[in-house]
Amino acid sequence: EMSKLVENSFRDVNIAFANELSLICDKLNINVWDLIKLANHHPRVDILKPGPGVGGHCIAVDPWFIVDSAPKESKLIQTARKVNDSKPLFVIEKLIQTLGELDEDIEEISISCLGLSFKPDIDDLRESPALEIVKKINQMGLGIVNIVEPNINVLPECLVSANLLDLTSAIVSSDIVLLLVDHSEFKNIDLSLLSGKHIIDTRGIWS
Repeated sequence: EMSKLVENSFRDVNIAFANELSLICDKLNINVWDLIKLANHHPRVDILKPGPGVGGHCIAVDPWFIVDSAPKESKLIQTARKVNDSKPLFVIEKLIQTLGELDEDIEEISISCLGLSFKPDIDDLRESPALEIVKKINQMGLGIVNIVEPNINVLPECLVSANLLDLTSAIVSSDIVLLLVDHSEFKNIDLSLLSGKHIIDTRGIWS
């Protein structure tokens, strides 16, 4: 049992390092994707890509069992969980900052949120940071919320007031495109569709 918990905690800590790098790079005005690419040229360095947080029923949950069993000894594991759990708030702050740069009333601004699942090319929304982010955006009334999730046909109940659209329609009608999950469909879009849009790419697929 401990072996399985350690496996997922190891992954969580490594993701937290990447996510913390993204926070540092944002503050220092450094492109985190370029930084990681350069650092990974070292033969013994393999930094993961940052994202909007960590989800799923394993990685986002299992480390807490270790923390509960040995709270004083699990400082690094606890910190990693806090870093990853805080990342959705950072994404929302970036969105609010972008909204402030637009010369329009918030109620009239269209935000297309790409992806709801906790990892690419699946329909599983369990513990998904993308879902948490979109739910918060919707609750805060931050514009017109359009959602693209190619792996589901019906939005969860918490998002019934949002719009589930196809990818092209959502991007064309949007002022802001918020990429949350690196689904294959999003990687392969015609990049000309993004011209003139305000882009927040949490997975670095267009960076």
